[in-house]
Amino acid sequence: MAKPFPQLNDAHIEMIAAQHIFFTATATATSRINMSPRPTDCFRVISPNKVAYRDLTGSGAETAAHVKADGRMTIMFCAFAGAPLILRLYGKGQSHERGTAEYRELIDTHFAGEEPAGTRQVVTLDVDYVQTSCGYGVPLFEFTADRPNLARWAETKGEEGLKEYRRQKNTVSLDGLPALAAE
Repeated sequence: MAKPFPQLNDAHIEMIAAQHIFFTATATATSRINMSPRPTDCFRVISPNKVAYRDLTGSGAETAAHVKADGRMTIMFCAFAGAPLILRLYGKGQSHERGTAEYRELIDTHFAGEEPAGTRQVVTLDVDYVQTSCGYGVPLFEFTADRPNLARWAETKGEEGLKEYRRQKNTVSLDGLPALAAE
């Protein structure tokens, strides 16, 4: 039932565009495995073998730590409405932190210069393997709305409050790996 592909094709890109959520998974050889849900409005297909997403401030920085230490990353999309399908993108991830030239280039080129409050990095994935599977076991869900909580929280914190929060919560992973640089 699983089908491999060397890169994203038009059907995959259409499936991605129809979703409201995706999941990232990362780990090092000795760390805990991290999996995080993310909204698709921050996701971009850059090419058939490269994708990116704008990452907002959160309670941890496992993805940044893992891709810096190891690079292995998987991104998964599940069709919760319409035809069943699971799409996995495998490859090497990279963190492009706020304040770097790479970050600025990605934001300007692929996100129209938009940096919602709390944006802390852009994560890219160099995709070396794409796999689809049936998704028959994925339940049907009806999307009602995005949650406004994270955006409100970031706006309330303000830029200086967010920097302080990231210094306290995002510089080291759960396993003690370096994550995001202190601003």
